[in-house]
Amino acid sequence: MEANTRRLVYCVDDEENLRVTLSYALEKEGYRCSVFSDGDEAWAAMEMSLPDLAVIDITMPRMDGLELCRRIRRVSETLPVIFLTSRDEEIDRILGLELGADDYLTKPFSMRELLARIKVIFRRIEAYRKDTAGPVNHEDNGFLQAGPLYMDTHRYTVRWNTTPIPMTVTEFRILAALIKNPGVVKTREQLLHEAYPEDLYVSDRSADSHIKRIRKKIQAVDPLFSSIETLYGLGYTYRDPEDPVTA
Repeated sequence: MEANTRRLVYCVDDEENLRVTLSYALEKEGYRCSVFSDGDEAWAAMEMSLPDLAVIDITMPRMDGLELCRRIRRVSETLPVIFLTSRDEEIDRILGLELGADDYLTKPFSMRELLARIKVIFRRIEAYRKDTAGPVNHEDNGFLQAGPLYMDTHRYTVRWNTTPIPMTVTEFRILAALIKNPGVVKTREQLLHEAYPEDLYVSDRSADSHIKRIRKKIQAVDPLFSSIETLYGLGYTYRDPEDPVTA
């Protein structure tokens, strides 16, 4: 494979030994790899050109991984981000996912597992590209609607009335799973199976973070949006605002 056709991965970590190890492992797997010792250094490179995927440590000097992810999401909703963290608190993981990270690993981690997760993400991207490039031949003509919410399942676009709402592929799949079955309760496990059909590693707790991000994005357009309902101990459901509420 030509060098310029290989996927480019940015690795951002203040541990030099880990940067060397990551670079070696990724190059061996056929990826191109650029390494950075802190968020400032990585962001300067990203302002010039974005990679195909970023592996980012959370705790770093100058600019930490959470701030770097915030900046990435201002310019790209779809760039895959995997967080690395030496802190095992649930709040760090959930906060990272709320910012738009696709996955996380707690140090120390298996390099084989990291490479497996990277492959899963790239497979998901390829599946998305095939879906958006293919002909519209489904019975629903590629569109889903629930009140003012419209979803194009072939182009992975979302709009509220006429206003576009940017969403990641994962967020899109979760929202589509809900509005395909309005009023039906979907467990976290069911939603994540819809979002990550190729992935065996994702924790069902990450569903809460993705739902929170979906709500936030729609509420930025319509502050009164409340159709995604939480059923504590069960999961989530989508209530079409135009449907009557029955006792």
